[in-house]
Amino acid sequence: MGVDALVKKVLREIGVDERRYNLQWASAAEAPRFVKLITEFTAQVRELGPLGHIEGIDPEEIKVRINKALAAVESRKVRTGLGMATKAMRKDNIRDRDEIFATIEKKMDKSVSAALG
Repeated sequence: MGVDALVKKVLREIGVDERRYNLQWASAAEAPRFVKLITEFTAQVRELGPLGHIEGIDPEEIKVRINKALAAVESRKVRTGLGMATKAMRKDNIRDRDEIFATIEKKMDKSVSAALG
């Protein structure tokens, strides 16, 4: 869930609507659930329109922002920060989704902002 929180943080930072990303789990035995998740997510993204549309960002600018986000999450500083945050959450037995998101937000704020420039 730490990666989920980090992806949403990066999307917020570059101005992309978080609803364009969704991470859900479904086992191989949950085919109907999987179909439902994919169908709902596809409808949601379709409703948002092309990338950048609902965000009010032109196509060239969205490409620049996406490339910055990609470089940020590939950076050693951000990956190391995520590893340290994950280790701290394990040590503190943080399992609640909201606590995980709050921890990632707090511990990753400076490194993500710096990586995005």
